[in-house]
Amino acid sequence: MAEPRLTSASKPPGSASSSGRAYSLRPAFRHKFRSPVVKECIHEVLKEELAGVQYNPEEIPSITKFLSEKIRNALKEKGFLRYKIVVQVVIGEQRGEGVNMAARCFWDADTDSYAQDVFMNDSLFCVAAAFGCFYY
Repeated sequence: MAEPRLTSASKPPGSASSSGRAYSLRPAFRHKFRSPVVKECIHEVLKEELAGVQYNPEEIPSITKFLSEKIRNALKEKGFLRYKIVVQVVIGEQRGEGVNMAARCFWDADTDSYAQDVFMNDSLFCVAAAFGCFYY
C-alpha cells in the first residue's frame, strides 16, 4: 500500500509550498524593524537638515513634508522588507512652553515597533516619529 501524499492543504503552516516558496508570517531578524537603528537614522536626518534653520511659519509646512519624506526614504534603504513605514514630523516655535505628544496603535508587538527623536535649537523644536508595521 502506498503512503498518502501531503497536499498543500495538509502541509503544516510555514512549510514550503509545491512551488518551493514559503510564506513567512514573521520577518527575518536582519529585516526586523529595530528601534535603535531607526532612532539613529532619524537623529542624523534631523541634525543634518535642521542645524541652522530658524523658525519661519511660512516655511514650516514644506520643511515637515521634506523631512518626513527624507526619513521614510532613508528607512527604506535600511532593508526593512515588507514593512509599511509611517513617518510623522511636528515642528514648533521654541517659546519655552511645554508640549505633550502621544500615539496609540493596535499592532503586533512581536513584529511592529516605532522610534522617535527630538531636535531643538534656539528658535524651534522638532519631534519625528517613525512607525514600522509588518505587512502580512
